[in-house]
Parts: sequence; C-alpha cells; structure tokens
Amino acid sequence: MEFELNEEQKMFKESIKNFAEREVAPIVDESENEESCPVGLFSKLGKLGYLCPGYPTEYGGGGLGEVGTCIMVEEIARICSGIASGLMVQSGLATFPIWAHGSEEQKRKFLTPAIKGEKISAFGLTEPNAGSDAAAIETTAKREGNNYVINGNKIYITNGTICDFVTLAASTDRSKGSRGISTIILEKDTPGFSVAKMRKLGHHSAATGELAFDNCRVPLDNLIGEEEKGFKYMLEALNPARISHSARSLGLAQATFDASLNYAKERVQFSQPIGKFQAISFKLARMATAIEAARSLLYRVARLFDQGEECRKEAPMTKLFSAEVAIRVVEEAMRIYAGAGYLAESPVQRYFRDAILYCTTEGTTEIQELVIYRAFA
Repeated sequence: MEFELNEEQKMFKESIKNFAEREVAPIVDESENEESCPVGLFSKLGKLGYLCPGYPTEYGGGGLGEVGTCIMVEEIARICSGIASGLMVQSGLATFPIWAHGSEEQKRKFLTPAIKGEKISAFGLTEPNAGSDAAAIETTAKREGNNYVINGNKIYITNGTICDFVTLAASTDRSKGSRGISTIILEKDTPGFSVAKMRKLGHHSAATGELAFDNCRVPLDNLIGEEEKGFKYMLEALNPARISHSARSLGLAQATFDASLNYAKERVQFSQPIGKFQAISFKLARMATAIEAARSLLYRVARLFDQGEECRKEAPMTKLFSAEVAIRVVEEAMRIYAGAGYLAESPVQRYFRDAILYCTTEGTTEIQELVIYRAFA
C-alpha cells in the first residue's frame, strides 16, 4: 500500500512547518521558563484553519482527517512538545465527543468556536483515584430539576488552567460503574468550579491543572449524547487521541535526532567531528531507523482511521511504539551530547524531560500492551 502524503497534505505540512518555525520557535524559551502556555497561538492557528485540521470544513476545520491532525501535531511538537500538548487536546480529545455525539446546538456553541480558536477546551477524565482504571471515577453528576449538580476532582488536566470549557466524564449512577458514566460540558464561569496549577518535571509550557467541582450546576442540555454512554464515548475519543499522541512523540524524536546530528558534526574530539566515530555514528543510524519506522506506522494507522477503521489495536500499537522510540532517542542524544546535554540551556535536556511523560499519558505503556493483547486474545 502507498502511504505518501497527497498534494493537499504536503502543502499543509509545509504551511504548518513554516508557521511553527516563525510563530512558535521564538516563544518557546519564554513559555518554558515562565511555565505558561502561549494562549494566543490558539486563535492564530484557528484563524488559519490549522488548529483542528481534522474536522469537517462546515465546522471550521480543514477536512484533512486524522492524517491532517497528525501533521499539525508532529510539526508543532518538533518545535516544542509542551505547546503541542494543549493544541493536541484541543484538536481531538476534548472536542471529539462533541463532534461525534453532540447536538447541533453544542457544536455551534462549543465545537465551532474551539476549532476557530475562540474557545479553549480541556478533557476531564483522570482523577486522584482513577488513572488507568478510568471506570473508577468518583466525580458525580446528580440530576436536580433542569440541572446536573457536579462534585469531585480531576487532575493532570491539559489546558485545565486556561480552558473555557471542560468535556467532563462524571458518574450519573455510581452503582453501575463504567455503565453509569456520562459526558457533560462544564463552562469555566460555572459557580463552584475552581482550578489549581500543577507544576511538572517537563512540558512546562503546557497548562496543566487540577480541577475541583463543588456543587457546580450545569444545564441538562450540556449532556453530550445519551446519559450513561460516556464511558463508550471516552474510549472512542482515546483511539484518535493515541494516534495524534504518537505524532507528538514523533515530532520530538525528529527534533532530537536533528539536534544530535548537528552536534555530532560540530563537536570535535581527537581532531575530528565525533560523528566520524562509529560509537556515535551507529547511535545516529539506529535513531534515524527507529524514527522512520515510527513515522511509517503512525501514518498508516492515521489513514486506517480516516478510512473508517476503529483501530482498536493499531492506535495503541503506534502510541506504544512511538513513545518508546522517543524515549530511546532522547536517551541516546544525552549520551551524544554528554556533559553539554545536561546543561539547562541545552535543547536535549528539555526533550529528555518531555519524552519521559510519553509512556504515561493517553494510557500507560502497560495499558497499551493490555489493549493490544486483548485485541488478539
């Protein structure tokens, strides 16, 4: 099968690459040092149609499917993984349930503004006592008249501190476990809703927050789809999210390789560039091979998804493989750079700190392995 990008996709790749180098690269250091997300990028990308390229054009998207989303995420992550995190959530995980199951009113009020960068979205799933076991969520949403009254907490929520609304997983009937979970849209100005910033080892330019809900009253009209179908909706959203997550891993891995190759050409020891030594050249060869393999798998899976496949095993496969490739590549880069890589001003130390997270988010490596195995068992 042929997996080359078509002309439209190639044009988009060139455009988003130029945008990333022109608009994102100059603000990376400031965003990382201040541990702040450059929220202005959402509207800039939205106006160009680059923020959510996978959604249909009638909602303001680019109509480029999951392949388009992966192109965008890869190119932004090549510049900065932290900044790519917020855009990645906006372009898929937090908005996918609305696109797939939301009412036309919800799409008009939330999805279209999110695609255009006029509103920022977050996805509220993980809790202090519900991580890999997502069905164990304790946040509740009880009906009272024309509202849901929501109580509980969410943690590690990307865009949590800057979002205009949260696509929230809450239990409307805890006695039913995963079958009692519903998906509800909660807006940031809802009384009782509060956010606390979470500091992290890496991804300093991602706006990660802990969300608290204290008797938050949300209209019944904010229910996405059907009540108690939320767990199913979450699983649906996670498949494309794992594919685009792979693009983030790939972008960082490519940036790491490029930096390592340049350093190996410039750094001289024993009267020659260190890249001339087999110990270094072999590392670079394996890094390049692993990245190429990850890219081939990623875009094959993205195309399958665009063709209507659920990708229940393929999405975890590419997420698992790309994350591990990124981690191996940054580990080798730290060895190539040696002491220079440990300095705060070195780009590879940021790549290293960011890549370590990839085996955890959107499902841990072990969860991916379990899902893949179950697809065959």
